[in-house]
Amino acid sequence: MNELTKSGRDAVLRRYTPARVGLGRTGVSLATRELLDFQLAHARARDAVHAQLDSGSLARTLSEVRGAEVLRLRSKAGDRATYLQRPDLGRTLDDASREMLAGKRMSGEQVLSLVVADGLSALAVERHAAAMLKELLPRLGAWTLAPIAIVELGRVAVGDEIGQALGAALVVVLIGERPGLSSPDSMGAYLTWRPRPGRTDAERNCISNIRAEGLGPPEAAAELASTLEKASRAQLTGVALRTADRRIREG
Repeated sequence: MNELTKSGRDAVLRRYTPARVGLGRTGVSLATRELLDFQLAHARARDAVHAQLDSGSLARTLSEVRGAEVLRLRSKAGDRATYLQRPDLGRTLDDASREMLAGKRMSGEQVLSLVVADGLSALAVERHAAAMLKELLPRLGAWTLAPIAIVELGRVAVGDEIGQALGAALVVVLIGERPGLSSPDSMGAYLTWRPRPGRTDAERNCISNIRAEGLGPPEAAAELASTLEKASRAQLTGVALRTADRRIREG
């Protein structure tokens, strides 16, 4: 009876989460099916980390969504192996990309820079970036959009250099997050007010787990648009924005 109760409970839990709960066992080991499922998930996560971004295809897709200029940039990491071993190189642009940004600077107090970077999962941005922007753009109101930048081998902080070069008041970086065993295609959105090299993670806001099985693009876009509005009103992002927002809500 106890075993039946446990099996029933495990079955209920598995309906609500992709996490590995209530796994079957054979003696002291995992059942063969569970072991093979784990190995497959691990292989998918590794593939996502090492996958190369097809920036040309993504640029064509984003230009159709936006109907405007899309810039294809690269970080200083020369290849995927270097990118994984040297995170610092993924935070800065190479010389050719800096030259491409020269002359693109925009004027105005409401310039928004949108950056799409492969991060640790090119699969994530290939699957979700276009859908996210399609939902986000109609919600932007008074923001003036700079050219969309696609960065190969990029980290979150590369958006600071791009945003500064474009004269942006705020930069949003859509980036592939570190894959998990049940989420090889999770995308994050990072917001930074007055971007410039040297900004810290404490000065950013993050909306994570953007994917079909997590926070879908419509919900993520609504949350992102709301955060953009709050950031513009307070002229802050990061911990300072959360503190200011909490004070307002508490009266």
